Amino acid sequence: MLSQKLFEEITTKISDTIAASPVKDVEKNVKAMMASTFSRLDLVTREEFDVQQEVLLRTREKLERLEARLATLEAAVFPDKAAEQVDTQATLGHS
Repeated sequence: MLSQKLFEEITTKISDTIAASPVKDVEKNVKAMMASTFSRLDLVTREEFDVQQEVLLRTREKLERLEARLATLEAAVFPDKAAEQVDTQATLGHS
């Protein structure tokens, strides 16, 4: 869900605006409407996002290590193909 702090800040601002008004029920209705809207949205917290970003980074690093390891093994088993791949990658501008 969205940060509780943000939700409280919005609620506080609305409360301050409505405090001078005789219509106190509006605050409850707005709060309920906002809670309902936020619950229908597919939101993640910043913490959840950061955790998933870190997992993705570790996964990419592991994939790169495995690709390098596979290339080394393929070069040992198929030396002719490894030379062809180096030539192909050089032609395409890869290192």
